[in-house]
Order: sequence, then structure tokens, then C-alpha cells
Amino acid sequence: MEDERETFLSKIPQVSGNLDNEGAELKSLRLCLKWVCLDQSNLWRASLSWSIFFLLAIGVPIGSHFALSCSTCDENHSRPYRLVVQFSLSIFATISFLCLSTWSNKHGLRKFLFLDKLSDASEKAQHGYTKQLQRSMKLLLIFLLPCFVSVCAYKIWWYVSGGTKLPYYVNIYISDTILCTLELCSWLYRTAIFFLVCILFRVSCYLQILRLEDFAQVFQKETEVGSILVEHFKIRRNLRIISHRFRAFIFFTLVLVTASQFTSLLDTVPSSANVNIFKAGELIVCSISLVTGLFICLRSATKITHKAQSLTSLAAKWHACATINPFDNTDGEIPRARITSSQVFSMNHYWESDDEEDGDDDLDNTKLVPIFTHTISFQKRQALVTYLENNKAGITVFGFMLDRTGLRSIFLIELALFLWLLKKTIDVS
Repeated sequence: MEDERETFLSKIPQVSGNLDNEGAELKSLRLCLKWVCLDQSNLWRASLSWSIFFLLAIGVPIGSHFALSCSTCDENHSRPYRLVVQFSLSIFATISFLCLSTWSNKHGLRKFLFLDKLSDASEKAQHGYTKQLQRSMKLLLIFLLPCFVSVCAYKIWWYVSGGTKLPYYVNIYISDTILCTLELCSWLYRTAIFFLVCILFRVSCYLQILRLEDFAQVFQKETEVGSILVEHFKIRRNLRIISHRFRAFIFFTLVLVTASQFTSLLDTVPSSANVNIFKAGELIVCSISLVTGLFICLRSATKITHKAQSLTSLAAKWHACATINPFDNTDGEIPRARITSSQVFSMNHYWESDDEEDGDDDLDNTKLVPIFTHTISFQKRQALVTYLENNKAGITVFGFMLDRTGLRSIFLIELALFLWLLKKTIDVS
């Protein structure tokens, strides 16, 4: 029986508006997904996908570790940190590939990136999200290319300067060329998959940021509280979906990056390690790549959580403006013409941001106009503020909110572990 679900690649977006015609960058996204072999629509393609994964993510690292072990090489070619590097890259590639395969079977690209719901967003949000999709592959190259160039330079130096001291088979030039190419392909494959998941998480969050910015505009006009709640329900639901999809990836990335960096610290801090750029060059590039991917995820999660929670402050400001409105105690209908420009200025003057104020809270800095409070009762406004205070939206990882407070907690835990491990390492050495 033919599977009715569309595959990850077959659901390339065909929505109205800005996405009707695929831009060059959206086609690049499709090519990138094909390159990492996510098309598992039939047995042949699924076998090819898993075969390439096992070859480049597992087979090549294990084979090169044993094939290139060199007990007679000099210190600069001994590569004492190779095991940490290969294991770290392979484990992250495995987690990323499993996540992508799971999403491939459960969702299509259109549903996964919320393109099926993009028609509900404003034209501004659609245009902004389209531009972000087109930038996604550029961002992937920006993060990936510098690390890949560094690895290429290191690998080429290692093979060229090693000469006949390095293990080779039959012909030294052909052997070194094949082994170097396989190692570079393996590194690029594993790192690209990891960065791709991080970029997909960032893109998924970006649409919700655009919707939050649109949502903030409802407080600048007469709006029913019910419609405000319905829109907030949609945003909270989308954030819960994103959190559920990526929570395992973010959790394992945080834990394993920490473990990888602490393992590297144990290997490099002792005075007997004799670390230099030739021995630890590959370890440095690997650490930069993993920490950069974690930074992308944490920054995206923290940014959207901060904006979502800023809505509470904005709603409280809106409620306060409405409560102190001089027309609040006036009976009957209030003609709009009676609101003078001086009254408009006085209300905005209380709440507008100072020129020297930090502009982090984009939503909270929204300027409010005088509100006709006879259209929205005090009780409804108070109920809305109370709801937002007790139903904070954001990205969560197994119930832990990834906001600025959570990020500080993670930093303090990491710092405490680092100092404790550093003390133990120094004592031992």
C-alpha cells in the first residue's frame, strides 16, 4: 500500500503570495536537503540515505582512526585528540540525522516550517518569512565555510608535511588523496547536518517572532479581548509545537557539547599535554563548530521567549493607559472628534521610550494611542493581563523555559562545573 503521507522533499511549499515562485535560495534549500539524503519516499532512496550516513558519519571516522594511526610519527602528526573529535562529530551527526529522519516521516517541509499556516499571517509577516527562508542557506554557508576551510588547510598540511612517515597503501599520492578526500567529505557531511538542524530551528522561530510583532499591534487599536485571546492561543500552540519537536535535539546538544568541551579540557589543561596548534588544530575547529551550533539554538530560543513574554508588559501598559484615560468615567458615546491632538500627545508622552533607552524590548516599546475604554470593560482588560501573566509563552525544553533567566542559570552551572573540573585537573597535574 502506497504511503499517503508526503515525504520531506515532496512538500516543497506551494503557497500563495511571495512563495508562489521559488527563489534561488529556496531551491538551494531543496538541493541541500537532497544532498543530505532526506528523501526516503521508497526503499531504494531510504537505503541510499542510511548507507551514506553509515559510510560518512560512522564508517570513515572509524576506518581512518585505525588506518592512520601512526606510532612512529613526530609529535605534530600524532593527533592525540582525534578520538574526542571523531566521537563528538559522529554523535552529533547521528542525533541530527535521526531528528531529520523522524521529521521526514511525520511532517513535510511545508508543515514543518509552518508554511501551511502562513496564509493566516499578515502580508508583512509573509514577506519577512520568505526573505528569511531565502537567507537560510546563506547562513548555513556563513557558519559552515570558515570551519571547512580551516579543516581543509589543516588536513592538507597534515598529509603533505607527513610525507612517507604517514601510513599509506600502494601509492603514497593516490592513497593520501583518497584518504584526505574521504576525511574532508565525512567532516563536511557531519557538520553540515548539525548546522542544518540548528538553522531549521532558527527559521521556525523566526515566523513566530514576526507573528508576535504583528500581534503587538492589536493594542494600538480598538480590538475585542476575545480576538486577542484567540490569536495568542495560536501563537502559544505554535511555540509548544516547536518546543516539542526540538526539545530532544536541544537537550542532547547542550549536554553533549558540555561533555565534549569538558573532555577536551581534561586532555589539554595538564602540563604534560604539551598542546600546540599542530596537535590540537582539529580539536579547536571541532569545538568552535559545536559551540556555534549550540549558540544558534539558545539565541533563537531566548530571543523568541523574550519577545513572547514582553507581551505581558505591553498588555499591562495598555491596561494602565486605558484605566487612566480621562474618558473612562464619561457616560454615553464619545465622539472621536473630541479627542484633541494635545490629549493624544499627553498619553504618548507618558509612555514613549527615551532616545537613550535600550531597545531590546521591541514589543514593549510600542507607542500606544488613547483607547476608547467604553468599548472594552475594565474586567475584560484585567482578565487579559492576568491570563498573560499566568500563561507565559516561549520555547521550553522538558518544562524548562529557555528565557534570559534560564540562560543565566545554564551559564552559572557551566561555569561552576568548569571551575570545579579545572581545580581537579590542576590538582592532579
